[in-house]
Amino acid sequence: MTATPASLESLRVLHHSDDYIVVDKHWDIRIDSKMWYEKRTVQAQLGHRFPQLADPSTYYGFRFCHQLDFSTSGALCVALNKAAAGRAYRCFKDRSVTKAYLALVRGRVEEETQTVDFPIGKDSSEGKTHMMCTEGTEGCENPKPCQTELTVLEYGLYDGDCVTKVLLQPVTGRTHQLRVHCSAIGHPIVGDFTYSSGADAAPYRMMLHAHLLHIPLDPEPLLVSAGDPFLPAEDPKWLPQRSLRTLAATVEALLERRVEEGRMIKEERRERAKREEERRVRRGEQTIKEESEEQRAQCQEWLREWAGD
Repeated sequence: MTATPASLESLRVLHHSDDYIVVDKHWDIRIDSKMWYEKRTVQAQLGHRFPQLADPSTYYGFRFCHQLDFSTSGALCVALNKAAAGRAYRCFKDRSVTKAYLALVRGRVEEETQTVDFPIGKDSSEGKTHMMCTEGTEGCENPKPCQTELTVLEYGLYDGDCVTKVLLQPVTGRTHQLRVHCSAIGHPIVGDFTYSSGADAAPYRMMLHAHLLHIPLDPEPLLVSAGDPFLPAEDPKWLPQRSLRTLAATVEALLERRVEEGRMIKEERRERAKREEERRVRRGEQTIKEESEEQRAQCQEWLREWAGD
């Protein structure tokens, strides 16, 4: 993915089945739009490439399973029917989906692995329309818990300035979460015009890319990688200097951890269901016992009445 702007024909498909399409969304393009003047959207690209797959019963013609910011590139999943959309939605709802993003951030991130844990809310300050902020910031409304796992991959230079290449895994899914969290720890994402108050305008794009998407669908999980656009061959302004760990090994470890977490969650659910069933059985036995005692008392009362006749 180069510095060439998106076009109607430049849709890159990563996965295509009967139920889902996963595309590599271009940077600086909206997923969909109600505005007549928005001609370049993922919605329009899909309609141009796959007009036969558009569903007229939906507003946009396609069912987007999740969102990516206008400035963010990478893996974006689209469901091709209502049932497939429902299956994916349930996975997103129970937080069993794994997403991992690549980013170049300003400065040198010294703590190589960390959990960024700042609640995020809407910024109601004047002039901050559609922006988010961390709890405690003036004008922060309705902050909600928010966590991001950060892993340092490489140190280097971008256009002569010190930057760090990181892998970001959002544990929660708040609006602008990764951008706000990186800014909150003093390492804003390179090219993030919005959360640099307009100062970081030189790069041709914001350096945030949805690298990995794993949706644990039954019977076959959906696992897609959108590659790594932050390579010297793609952008010669990026000059890696020191590698701490490879992207492949880091992603593999992340997926293994998530599989184990998923296994433990399923086991916990089975145990919970088993305990609930045992409680129901005990309640039923108690009800039967109570009914039997009541029936016996009624029978004895009837016998006494009959004997007295």
